[in-house]
Amino acid sequence: MSSGDTSEQSRRVSVLSWDQVQRLDSILGESVPIHGRGNFPTLSVQPRQIVQVVRARLEERGVVVSDVKLNGSAASHVLHEDNGLGYKDLDLIFGLTLTDDNTFRVVMDVVLDCLVDFLPEGVCRDRITPLALKDAYVQKLVKVCKETDRWSLISLSNNTGKNVELKFVDSLRRQFEFSVDSFQITLDSLLLFDRCSETAMSETFHPTVQGESMYGDFEEALGHLRSRTIATRNPEEIRGGGLLKYCHLLARGFRPSSETQMKQMQRYMCSRFFIDFPDINVQQRKLEAYLQNHFAGMEHKRYECLVTLRRVVDESTVCLMGHERRQTLALISALALRVMAEQNAIPALSNITCYYQPAPYVRDVNFSNYYVAQVQSHLTTWNSYQTWLPCS
Repeated sequence: MSSGDTSEQSRRVSVLSWDQVQRLDSILGESVPIHGRGNFPTLSVQPRQIVQVVRARLEERGVVVSDVKLNGSAASHVLHEDNGLGYKDLDLIFGLTLTDDNTFRVVMDVVLDCLVDFLPEGVCRDRITPLALKDAYVQKLVKVCKETDRWSLISLSNNTGKNVELKFVDSLRRQFEFSVDSFQITLDSLLLFDRCSETAMSETFHPTVQGESMYGDFEEALGHLRSRTIATRNPEEIRGGGLLKYCHLLARGFRPSSETQMKQMQRYMCSRFFIDFPDINVQQRKLEAYLQNHFAGMEHKRYECLVTLRRVVDESTVCLMGHERRQTLALISALALRVMAEQNAIPALSNITCYYQPAPYVRDVNFSNYYVAQVQSHLTTWNSYQTWLPCS
């Protein structure tokens, strides 16, 4: 490795302070409920426990885990507690080699087998099959097998949206959306300390824990988190373009590092979003799922996020036909009105008349300049995925 590469790598990495290690230890020791469907009981799981058990079982089956990392909003919370985002999902990344389909199957079998260990006492375990466990406790299964991306995701259900997400990664080309969610914290030293040390941690005696920013410069990304600044690069590489997360950050009070640069990036975000979600029904499902999964305890921010999304789509979409663009804008408006109704900001009517200015080329006297948007009264309730969900 050249000196330039070494210098770049060193800028990506930083050692956590004692306060940060304490927050990390608290998150790993927090009991998270995994809610079962039907008659299955709720499991109480500490992240450190499930990591230890899954890792040990994988290695018993011949799958070597190189490292385990905390990713996403929980990692950002560890590094800066008052970041304006809080944390919802617990994203845990297991680094390993996914050589073939058999390894993918081993990973899923191991996770389901580990769930049995967390069943409450008194539950008859002999008659519980892996399929029953999957249907009861797994919210989402994703398997990606491409030249540059080989990984799988198993998301365990939580009714409040605080899912435990276990991601098993061989290779992943794009590992972040924005600098503020680009952090990964390696857990190995802390977990080893748990197993080997009989002395409790203190400010003068605790393991060295390293964090890394996949954005690049760790201190720059941490500065963005502290100042609530939006920065990214090449948003066209992100599935969905990062468009929804971008509008979410704006609604949470984050601001772009460069207004001019971000206006240009908005076009790439919109273009990639409509490439990945071209059909209006797919767009609706995606938006409804995002609203349901990312605003637990912050429901009042959903309307602001949708208004922001409508403005960005209206300003920056260049890849849609006129009628497709109007259709998407009408969908976002209808969802925003539904959100207002659910918050009792307006009467919960069965349909709402949304006015908009027709395009200049519309000259037909019979052209109607309003659109009646049907507004459903409840968000869609999602069923569990029965098989691996392909992620294209």
